[in-house]
Amino acid sequence: MTTTVLLDAGVVSRCRRRVHLEHDPALRDVPRSAPDPTAELRKADAAAHRRAVADRLAERFGDRWVEVPAGRAADREAATAAALAAGAGFIWGAQLPRDTEAGRRGSIDLLVRTDHGYVPVLVVRHKVHDPGAGANTGPLFAVDAVGGTADPKRKARPQPRDQLRLAHARALLSAAGYADERTGHAGVVGLDGEVVVWHDLTAPTWPGGRTALAEYAARFADRVAVAEAAAAGAEPLAQPSRVVECKSCPWWSVCGQDLLAARDVSLVVRGEDATLLRGAGVGTVDELARLDPAAGELPPMVGMPVDDAVGLAKAWLADLTLVRRHREVLVPRADVEVDVDMESFGDLGAYLWGTLLSGADVGVEPGYRAFVSWDPLPTDDEARSFAEFWTWFTGVRDAAHARGLTFRAYCYNELAENRWLLASAKRFAGKPGIPTRRQVLSFIESDEWFDLFGSVRDHFLCSQGKGLKTIAPVAGFHWRDPEAGGENSMRWYRDAVGLDGGAPDLPQRARLLEYNEDDVRATAVLRAWMSSPEVGEIPYIGDL
Repeated sequence: MTTTVLLDAGVVSRCRRRVHLEHDPALRDVPRSAPDPTAELRKADAAAHRRAVADRLAERFGDRWVEVPAGRAADREAATAAALAAGAGFIWGAQLPRDTEAGRRGSIDLLVRTDHGYVPVLVVRHKVHDPGAGANTGPLFAVDAVGGTADPKRKARPQPRDQLRLAHARALLSAAGYADERTGHAGVVGLDGEVVVWHDLTAPTWPGGRTALAEYAARFADRVAVAEAAAAGAEPLAQPSRVVECKSCPWWSVCGQDLLAARDVSLVVRGEDATLLRGAGVGTVDELARLDPAAGELPPMVGMPVDDAVGLAKAWLADLTLVRRHREVLVPRADVEVDVDMESFGDLGAYLWGTLLSGADVGVEPGYRAFVSWDPLPTDDEARSFAEFWTWFTGVRDAAHARGLTFRAYCYNELAENRWLLASAKRFAGKPGIPTRRQVLSFIESDEWFDLFGSVRDHFLCSQGKGLKTIAPVAGFHWRDPEAGGENSMRWYRDAVGLDGGAPDLPQRARLLEYNEDDVRATAVLRAWMSSPEVGEIPYIGDL
């Protein structure tokens, strides 16, 4: 039976409600959120990466290489069908023959011919392997050696979305009669652009011993049912529920209004916990707030304890960004304090280490200081700026110890800073001023490195999220730049270093330094507020 919809690979990792909205004819003209500029930049970067990989492969494989030209989908599909029928060795930018019976359509970066058909290969701009062992890999220029060999230095990085996209392409190839059914392998070329990681889509590597193909088939059948019901105006098979994807979804303006009108419980708890609560008959924030956590009315939740969920519901109803978990809020302090904030650009490196020195005099000028490289990443100049940061930082710490003073450094969510502290020590090992990994670990694991995010998480329930841009304003701090944010800083950095080929934009450099300075000043203000009597003005959860 032919379906009434045609879906691409993205639906299997997309919110079910979004699939409904995209196929509901009554919502065709409803205004949606504008695309996020930073997301658009990421797409452009990914396209440039694919282009670079394609150019290298085309040069390597010569007349065995066929590229499907850009244009209308129907024209690209016809060109792909012709290349498949001609038995081309490599087909780049394939628009695969649509499968109207199953409701499938889609494209794939590369098709590689074997003796028995074709296998799909995806080119992505993220990491697809980590240090370790066990991945099946092969060199980029041996992409036609399907399946690769066991790699003693790499392990596959779990990327479910990549595997599902490959499974979609494999299903389209099978329907058209061009899949190599003798192998379950499909490839991914990642950020390094040098290695193909081969996934066996028929191996039981998914939860419950499922294969990627089986997981894909179940998800795709579900999304087809959701889309068909929407297209027919039938009872929706997917209702709105707030998930992480909502943050960047163009349909949030629609779903957000619906959820607020319903006072839906997912406004307070997301994902599996919202589903669990609805299953227990708790569908609204009001119903959740009325529960007695000690009564044992609910099974254990996944994302948080039940009493936290009830507390968040009460805070949401009272329109409170924060409520105190405990009557006393304690933050460890020191005689000499340094706030640290790092700025990175994707996986390419950390170009800026910002610091704010305050407290007792140690013979070093207090205030904000930035250690920065304006050479476009990746660059060896990053080693110079990191070494200067570490030398200054340890100098302040040593000076405090020499005077018998206590020292502590603070950041907000240490995962990012710790990642680049360790990565920088590893990447630039042996260069002047670069600490050893052991030295960095010794500091990270000490009491002199404190994550203020963890303290906020432990002492408060946060109904609007725990991000610094949400929490610091409660303490009275405000960023000078109205567009301050990590995503926007990526765009500013591109302009600041002329990453797209233009001249470096000096005002954007100043903007980044001001943004970084405000970040470290925000943690200092937040810490001071949490240590002051003023924090007692935040309602205590036991009093709500």
